[in-house]
Amino acid sequence: MTPETAAGNPMRELYIDKVVVHMGVGESGDKLEKAEAVMQTITGQKPVRTIARKTQPAFGIRKGAPIGCKVTLRGEAAEAFVQTALAINQKRLSASQFDSDGNVSFGIEEHTDFPGMAYDPAIGIFGMDVNMVIERRGIRIARRKIEQKRLPAKQRVKPEEAMAFLKERYQVEVL
Repeated sequence: MTPETAAGNPMRELYIDKVVVHMGVGESGDKLEKAEAVMQTITGQKPVRTIARKTQPAFGIRKGAPIGCKVTLRGEAAEAFVQTALAINQKRLSASQFDSDGNVSFGIEEHTDFPGMAYDPAIGIFGMDVNMVIERRGIRIARRKIEQKRLPAKQRVKPEEAMAFLKERYQVEVL
């Protein structure tokens, strides 16, 4: 399908469905509470704790213990966060950061890179993972409860399309 045809069909347009920001701390307690406060400051939303799925004695992790936090952003909040996060990464992504469904994942090493955040020795430094889900309209047919259908291949987002979307919309350089 040519770009001219895609521009005229709203079902072919790509959009960012959601952005999930995750901080893995590895332990509960004071360190996790500080990470939650940092994430709330950065994203503007209250984070949800993530729970360990398995016991890993080498790392001192028990099954069911809180070990991190995450926030899901949608709409304008997601757009604003993506612009800031991509600017921190100097608008560069690797082709290996795109999965087969067109989703993108990248990391930010220090929370102090965000505007308005400064290093505080009492808090420390936290890194985070950013996962963007890029979709087309019409995906609901695969998720609805009644009359659920398979998503047609032409409605699925390919990695090349996601790369082109990010290049066009956010001026991202894909390496």
